[in-house]
Amino acid sequence: MSFLLEPLTYEFMQRGLLASVIVGVLCAVMGTYVVLRGMAFLGDAMAHAILPGVAIAYILKGDLLIGAGVAAVAVALTIGLFTKDGAVKEDTAIGILFAAALSLGVALISTMQTYAVDLSHILFGNVLGVSASDLWLIGGLSIAILLTVAILYKPFLVISFDPVLAATLRLPAELLRNLMLVLLALTVVVSLQTVGVSLAAAMLVTPAATAYLLTRRLLPMMFVSAAIGALSSVIGLYLSYYFNIVSGSAIVLTATLFFLFAFIWKRFRK
Repeated sequence: MSFLLEPLTYEFMQRGLLASVIVGVLCAVMGTYVVLRGMAFLGDAMAHAILPGVAIAYILKGDLLIGAGVAAVAVALTIGLFTKDGAVKEDTAIGILFAAALSLGVALISTMQTYAVDLSHILFGNVLGVSASDLWLIGGLSIAILLTVAILYKPFLVISFDPVLAATLRLPAELLRNLMLVLLALTVVVSLQTVGVSLAAAMLVTPAATAYLLTRRLLPMMFVSAAIGALSSVIGLYLSYYFNIVSGSAIVLTATLFFLFAFIWKRFRK
């Protein structure tokens, strides 16, 4: 028991653990749409699209999280604009904006002299540096996103997998698709503090991909994915504490091990 309780004697570990679980569940639930719609590249694009916003906020001495949020939402809505009515394929629009946003972010960061330390937590995460105010922000945004997904579960399901039925029911498909993109963008922003830009996409895809190996129905997949995301976060944080490794990396590697176990189990089950 001391093995489990010792890290929790520190307040920063308590906050970090709670933040990790919240983000693990949020990324896992939103990741089910990413995996089922074949948009794994979108998570990576969203994660790197925030770099220009972070860089501009840093230059203007503003809030980095707000800068990241504005940039992510802007890219999400631009993807929706480019792909409206099939004008450009979704993966093409994502690729173009991913490259453009990443290049702009790198160009802006390269003009700075002291970015290495100040922006490292954005790139790689710093879950042990989560403050009480950060925790309230992470929790508030996560609850808002998950409530939106719960309320719009059926419309999201229809527009994702049956466009003909969506048209028959006269659902505002474009509005709902743009809203889903915005929710994904906000999910990436929420995950910055725990896993950072470089690993945010992994937490969107890996737990959901693991759940996909275990169940094919959306609602059970969401619950299984959320459980894997939360468990990966807890185990990863304990590993980072006892082995002195970066917490974000430990969380993602733990989620990857769950995926490998599920993959092997499915292969032998056949």
